[in-house]
Amino acid sequence: MNEKLIQQVLDIEKQAQEIHDIAVREAQQLPVQAEQEAQTLIEKTRVEAQARARELVAQAQAKEETARIIAEAEEKNRQLETAAKNNFDRAVNYILDRVVSGK
Repeated sequence: MNEKLIQQVLDIEKQAQEIHDIAVREAQQLPVQAEQEAQTLIEKTRVEAQARARELVAQAQAKEETARIIAEAEEKNRQLETAAKNNFDRAVNYILDRVVSGK
């Protein structure tokens, strides 16, 4: 019976050693896995940040372009108003001259 108990103890020790070895291997892999996951997360975050930055730049450029177009349109409108006012004054003077001269 002693041999049977000794064999059981040896089997239990062998199983314990195997469990220990597996645990050590898994523990050694944890930092590597954590580093890989961190690098993946960093890369994903970097890509998302770059995409958002491009989006913000595009929006800013669109706003600048819109502001430029509006400024140009306002300037053109002022020029047209000035030209219309000058032409109106000339037209009124022309009509008055025609009425006064009777032609």
